[in-house]
Amino acid sequence: MSSPTPLPEKSSPVTKPLSEKCWSCRILSGGGLLASGGYVFMQAQKFRHLGGPTSMGTVAQIIFAAGLASWGIVVIADPVGKNTRKL
Repeated sequence: MSSPTPLPEKSSPVTKPLSEKCWSCRILSGGGLLASGGYVFMQAQKFRHLGGPTSMGTVAQIIFAAGLASWGIVVIADPVGKNTRKL
């Protein structure tokens, strides 16, 4: 008797999310995050330059602005999947 022929395996095509494929989407959203980080930073600096004391709230605003700006850089750079493990 002959062995039965194996059925071909069904494989679904791997689709990337839109944010990984669309360069203009990454630039737009990353640029928006960078701009919002710059705005928050400038507002914290404006309060300091007007003679206000440097309080914990001002420091928190500056840290939040740095977080927004770094998030924008990560969105633009898109480092996910670029590093492959070398054996």
